[in-house]
Amino acid sequence: MTYQRWFLSIVLGFGLSLGGHSALRAESPDKAPVELKALITQIDAAANRQDMERIKSLYSDQYVTADGLMFAEFSQGLQKFWKDYPNLQYKTELLSWEKDGKGWVVETVTTVTGTSEKNARKVQLDAKIKSRQTFQDDKLVRQEILSEETKLSSGEHPPQIKVNLPETVKVGEAFDFDVIVDEPLSDELLAGMAMAEKIDAERYLEPSKMELELLQSGGLFKRVPGEDKAQNRWLSAILVRSDGIVLITRRVRVIP
Repeated sequence: MTYQRWFLSIVLGFGLSLGGHSALRAESPDKAPVELKALITQIDAAANRQDMERIKSLYSDQYVTADGLMFAEFSQGLQKFWKDYPNLQYKTELLSWEKDGKGWVVETVTTVTGTSEKNARKVQLDAKIKSRQTFQDDKLVRQEILSEETKLSSGEHPPQIKVNLPETVKVGEAFDFDVIVDEPLSDELLAGMAMAEKIDAERYLEPSKMELELLQSGGLFKRVPGEDKAQNRWLSAILVRSDGIVLITRRVRVIP
């Protein structure tokens, strides 16, 4: 059996990555300039309306991400996602900001919720992404994702899970990815799979498929070997039983 995996980072105005900025000298959100607050509100509003023309006007022509996505690929994936999830709701909270030349560098948390119908099955999407963005000349220029979790669930009783996974690891450091069913299974059969893969543009537009296997325990336990260079990785897991499905994806940042 296969189950198509969706990644949410492609659809968020505040969820793509470009590394290399130093830590913020954080200012309080209450003191943020009116113009900055307005830009963040406008991006949320355009996403909630699924207004691609307005989104384009808020992004710089020089927009680029470390994941390899140019704006043309970003907009292509965004429109497909809006078609699949016609009732998405975006909400962004400003955490901190600093003045940076002609613009600002900010940190935010964006939550996204929505539903989709897949083969007569309702799918619930819940996501939260913390990220850093640079705005110049009233446009979004570059972004760095700091943490990311996307959860898709379906069925009457999707498995309730607990995830153990670090947000960052060092180059060469192995780590564990544990997804544990946090409720009794009784006599229920459980199937699933866990996978780790690097993040690049191809994975956004053509997500991998996940092959399910019957599980002998109440969860998935994967040891991920260390990477030989700094890069971002997606860690995904799917758990399936007769009355529900849950699929979760988190990002791990491999740092020097």
